[in-house]
Amino acid sequence: QVQLVESGGGLVQAGGSLRLSCTASGRISSSYVMGWFRQAPGKEREFVADISWSGVLKYYADSVKGRFTISRDNAKTTVYLQMNAMKPEDTAVYYCAARTPGTGSRWYVASYDYWGQGTQVTVSS
Repeated sequence: QVQLVESGGGLVQAGGSLRLSCTASGRISSSYVMGWFRQAPGKEREFVADISWSGVLKYYADSVKGRFTISRDNAKTTVYLQMNAMKPEDTAVYYCAARTPGTGSRWYVASYDYWGQGTQVTVSS
């Protein structure tokens, strides 16, 4: 049994910052690619960022590039999403997810093996 648990969501003013954390438990390997998705009301879940097992390779959606930073601490089995210069359009439920390296596509929900329960992020204007 594998479980991913997100934390760190909340309310922030436009231009402010939040840091999300996702901690894994169970038999998940640190070699998994870890990603963040988000879903706003009435919209489909969309890719935000992901990170390789080594922490060296990172990829960001254009909408967050230059503002968000993904990182991981394998010793703590935790992945982070540092969100800076936040905008109202960043408001969404943010989900942590894991997939096997070299399989599927980072862009698609169906490619991921495990998901967290989500954490709400709200950005006020």
